[in-house]
Amino acid sequence: MKSEHSKLQFITHYTEKYSYIDSARIALEGGCRWIQLRMKDADASTLEETALIVQKMCKDYGATFIIDDHVLLTKKIKANGVHLGKNDMPIAEARRLLGDSFIIGGTVNSLDDVRATLQSATPDYFGCGPFRFTSTKKNLAPILGHEGYRNIIREMKEGGIRIPLVAIGGIRKEDIPELMADGVHGIALSSSILRAENPVEEMKGIIETLNPKEQ
Repeated sequence: MKSEHSKLQFITHYTEKYSYIDSARIALEGGCRWIQLRMKDADASTLEETALIVQKMCKDYGATFIIDDHVLLTKKIKANGVHLGKNDMPIAEARRLLGDSFIIGGTVNSLDDVRATLQSATPDYFGCGPFRFTSTKKNLAPILGHEGYRNIIREMKEGGIRIPLVAIGGIRKEDIPELMADGVHGIALSSSILRAENPVEEMKGIIETLNPKEQ
């Protein structure tokens, strides 16, 4: 059974202060219920060992667990799904391997990317960015900003494309209200949470911003 798409995704990150596992725990303690394990340079055994730990944490918190890039590991340990970058396994091939019960997300940077992806496969959501410059990602694509998101979302609607679009890349808490007004389904965060003085409280504040209480 696929999980409902969250407005907030957290992508694990490694810093001098926090391990990948630490970063996932911080996000979960702060209330995030969608964790993507991203360990681009890890060897297979380290990745699987870490994935099993983070998967259990996600189960304990009732969170969705996504693995970046590694389709076969996703299938092996029965993670909730996989996120595929533009240079990873094609989404159509991943869907053939995983079937329809797994979540598959895909990275896009433009409307052309969206259209190209949909020619061969339909992901469950698009991760779209970067919103602004971010040091988390190598080989950064052109920065979109608010105008870029508005244009992509408008043209997706005009084309009848109703796949959730999640904004990513250098997003700060103060950016969230306008990004949601731009029409994105949600946001993905990583290093900005871990740079905060109190990352757990920062995550709680992000969630309050995404889900403002009615007065």
